[in-house]
Order: sequence, then C-alpha cells, then structure tokens
Amino acid sequence: MVADAVQITALPLFVAGGASPADLIVDIVVASILVSLLGWHWAFLPTFAAELMPGLDLFPTWTAAVFFVTRQRPRPEIEILPPDPASVRRN
Repeated sequence: MVADAVQITALPLFVAGGASPADLIVDIVVASILVSLLGWHWAFLPTFAAELMPGLDLFPTWTAAVFFVTRQRPRPEIEILPPDPASVRRN
C-alpha cells in the first residue's frame, strides 16, 4: 500500500510509467519485498507489467496483487480419521 500511495502522491515522478527511473526502482524494490514476504506467485508478473505502462500504474496494482495472493493461500484441511476399531461394537 505504501508503494501505491507513493506513486499516486508523487505523480509527476511516476507519470511516465516504466520510462521513469523512480518508478522502476520502486517497482523492483516492492516486487522483491513481496516475494521475500509472501513467496513467489504468478500474480506478481502481470502486476509488474502493469506498473511499467504509463497511466495504468495509477491503479493500486501491488495492493490488489497482495490481496489476491493472500486470499489464494491453501487452507489447512480438516483431517477425518476412521473410527477406532476398539470402540466399534460388533453385532
């Protein structure tokens, strides 16, 4: 969220998209931090590509990518064990 806020508030520095050195530096730093915190996910590739396009980087793409990645994490399944043979009564 901080990267998106910086890119929106300091718009003159980032308006050129990928042609702006400041934008490229921020995007590389953010991508490396997110990969180190969340691990590699394919959602980061289109996000990085979107950040390189002028005007499209006004949308909070990094925030959306983090939201998507954290909602896609596998949830632990409930393990259902068979009944204990000693507790099963035979007829």
